[in-house]
Amino acid sequence: MKRAHVAFTGRDWAARAVGRAFTLIELLVVVAVIGILAALLLPAVARSKAQAQGAFCLNNLRQLSLGWMMYADDYRGYLTYNMGGAAAQTNLNWVADLLDWTTNPSNTNLSEIKDAALGQYVNHDTTLYRCPADRALSSPQLAENWSARARSYSMNASVGNAGAISSGGYNTNNPGYVQFFKATSIPRPANIFVFIEESADTIYDGYFVNRIDYAYKEWQRLPASYHNGTAALSFADGHAEFHQWLNRTTKQQIIPSPIPLPIEVARGAEGDFDWLASHMTIESD
Repeated sequence: MKRAHVAFTGRDWAARAVGRAFTLIELLVVVAVIGILAALLLPAVARSKAQAQGAFCLNNLRQLSLGWMMYADDYRGYLTYNMGGAAAQTNLNWVADLLDWTTNPSNTNLSEIKDAALGQYVNHDTTLYRCPADRALSSPQLAENWSARARSYSMNASVGNAGAISSGGYNTNNPGYVQFFKATSIPRPANIFVFIEESADTIYDGYFVNRIDYAYKEWQRLPASYHNGTAALSFADGHAEFHQWLNRTTKQQIIPSPIPLPIEVARGAEGDFDWLASHMTIESD
């Protein structure tokens, strides 16, 4: 039996197409569902990204600490130079770069990191010196299409030879406290930090100093708080950890531009400053 051939007119095809199309209400429902799913998933994605950045940051500090220990092994226990200001611009120092908010090439000059004293002990891997969460740049730097500055970490000012200011066997910034020149001079390695994430607004020469000899307390340098109000630190025994800051003055919002320093620590808000001071050095005899 032959099947009857049915011809469709243009109007018939249009009617069939209209029957298959979404209605406005159906489209709105689909859009609403997608919006709800996005609202549920985006925070989870952001948390996963933050956790990954934190893991990378901790690993960076562990690797830097390992290199720091290897350097000491090669130099009869003596620690790397850790000088501040213009004195830091030498390859004898652990890093030789100076960071600011200008377009000074030192902000991105990786050779001032990899060719400095610690570079060969971390296989000249300059990625270890920057936290992936640190993307702060000034307007002039953004105009130059920079993606990031070269370094996020500084070294405890009480650790290592600080040059002229420690030539008397102590650091003139904190004369009543011990300057650790050798690894063996650190009595409790798990309690003294070596590397710290420094706030992008105060990081400069790789020399993290706060004066704890003063009668009043003030921040000369601020720790970073990139990881949900915490900063990563590594210690003289090689371990690394996050520390949660409690006070608002510690967790300054990045400007990014030069900020007035020092920042006075408000009465009743000394907890973060005291914790860091107690993990920086010990009182001299």
